[in-house]
Amino acid sequence: MGTLNDKPELAEAIIRCERGQVRSKDGTPIGYRQLGSGPGLVILHGAMESSTSHLELAAMLAASYRVIMPDRRGRGSSGPYRSDTVAAAEVEDLEALLSATGARFFFGVSAGATIGLHAARSLPGIDKAALYEPALSIDGSLPAGFLARFDREMASGRVAAALVTGMKGARMGPPVFNLLPRGLLEGLTKAAMKKEDRSADPGTVTMRQLAPTLHYDFRLVLDSEAALGSFAEIRRPVLLLGGSDSPAYLKTALARLEAVLPQLAGRVEFPGLGHGGSGNADRGGRPAVVAAELARFFV
Repeated sequence: MGTLNDKPELAEAIIRCERGQVRSKDGTPIGYRQLGSGPGLVILHGAMESSTSHLELAAMLAASYRVIMPDRRGRGSSGPYRSDTVAAAEVEDLEALLSATGARFFFGVSAGATIGLHAARSLPGIDKAALYEPALSIDGSLPAGFLARFDREMASGRVAAALVTGMKGARMGPPVFNLLPRGLLEGLTKAAMKKEDRSADPGTVTMRQLAPTLHYDFRLVLDSEAALGSFAEIRRPVLLLGGSDSPAYLKTALARLEAVLPQLAGRVEFPGLGHGGSGNADRGGRPAVVAAELARFFV
């Protein structure tokens, strides 16, 4: 992944960021970065990400918006999860952030977009929500069986094995991923973690540190399947975004949401992008095309 010396644009964006912290309803601290000026726009990251995962997108929007990028629970400058009631806790975290910053616009990615659905249904503080591929299981489209294996591997300290289980379960790897022997995948993942541990810049939230949070992201995805019908209660404009190269179950979720949401502002599929399409370029994102769509929506 390199260091910030290899990514001067990201280094500059980090330097320009202000830092802040709010307290959620249960007292958990939620840290965030803030960049730019104008109407407040919260960017809520997805799984295996942190507040720096969308810095390039934030920098592109900062001339027109005050972009707020929190570390979700368990990551970076935020406190830990306290139970498996993930959706309720993270909606409370977002509520505290909206109240403290006055932000009225929301952009969520993957699990962050799933939290956004729950929040848009229950919180009055969101005027508009753009959602990039909410992570939802529809009619069992994401089987739950892998989570038990993931938890066992994490409990036994086999972090690389757990990450491979998570990637396979969430179908996030490239097609060749499914052709490689599992032992080889675990070895490659272990080597990548060791390299990142050695070279990561101070403050970087590494794969090893993020791995335990996958339990909560998977729990959020699986538990939210039963909430699909309740999203018809959302009474604010919602823009659905996704990539043409993303897993089929995420496209299924977008299609079902498209049919359910009463104030749908549109659905956009970006050609050639995958699930990480809104993130930093070094993670396969093309933030400029996503930023242009968000700027059209948040007016």
